Amino acid sequence: MENANVKQKTTVKDWLIENALIVVILLMVVYTAISADNFLNFHNLSNILSNVAVRFIIALGVSGVLIIKGTDLSAGRIVGMAAVVTGTLLQRPDGAGILYGNIAGTPIPVALVVAMAVGLVFGLINGLIIAYLKVPPFIATLGTQIAIFGLNQLYSQNRPIGSLNQSFTRFGTQGLRMGPVTIPWLAFVAIGVGIVIFILYKKTVYGKNMYALGGNEVAAEVSGVNTNRTKILVFSLAGLLYGLAGFLLTAKTGSAAVTLGTSYELEAIAAATIGGVSTTGGVGTVPGVLIGVLVFELLKTCLQFLGISPELTLVFQGAVIVIAVALDIRKTLRRK
Repeated sequence: MENANVKQKTTVKDWLIENALIVVILLMVVYTAISADNFLNFHNLSNILSNVAVRFIIALGVSGVLIIKGTDLSAGRIVGMAAVVTGTLLQRPDGAGILYGNIAGTPIPVALVVAMAVGLVFGLINGLIIAYLKVPPFIATLGTQIAIFGLNQLYSQNRPIGSLNQSFTRFGTQGLRMGPVTIPWLAFVAIGVGIVIFILYKKTVYGKNMYALGGNEVAAEVSGVNTNRTKILVFSLAGLLYGLAGFLLTAKTGSAAVTLGTSYELEAIAAATIGGVSTTGGVGTVPGVLIGVLVFELLKTCLQFLGISPELTLVFQGAVIVIAVALDIRKTLRRK
């Protein structure tokens, strides 16, 4: 009996250590709710849901890459490229400061397809470089990150893109009213995407191969998994999700610029790791990613309401990323 109690106490201690970030941030939410009068209001809740929706889709893309023991430093730049392309396609032909008049006024569904195609192409390029050139994911996506940013600067001419289709921007800023609460349309899109990815991860050969590759690449290859094809598919799907996120981000902000998406990949990696996606591969769930994104977004919102400067907020976010990965490594060592 005594040994059982000791074991239980150790388990609780380990759980608290490994989930320390979530516990601390939830305590911060409680403190902020008590200290800031306007923190717990429906308008703020709607803003949080909008932010979580876009970042959840990005984190889903990153999660697959992490599960196969990779990384993707180009995610934010792909989001930014898709956002700028969306903006140029959906500028009103009669608006001010039109960048490319010959494509302005494109129908919204066509712009969505193009934005996702842009993301898919860059994701495919990442996958091909990693699978066939055997370049480590860190280096491969660092290179494409820089190249994509340069392409975005050339395409956008470093100009802000406004005068967008008003139906499009209303979709990004409005939602379904349920009494005093407005649930953003973006949240419904994110839920739909989350359900699709959940099924893909848990119920398909794609998901089975992805987890097998992340758990042990050699064993997966011996068991018949086409590892190169799996890597290409995972990075391509990630790019597709980044393209969708860029499209939604443009709708949400009502404009586009080359700086959109900056550092989003780091937030996504941190959020996914907080949510239980292991950087050592083979572990991760869609619900966990959602929890991680929500917790990370609550952290940023709390710091804002507590009057923390933007500069110091970046310091906190950087610390959270390091701590999240350190705790993930601790979990991995304990499992071994």
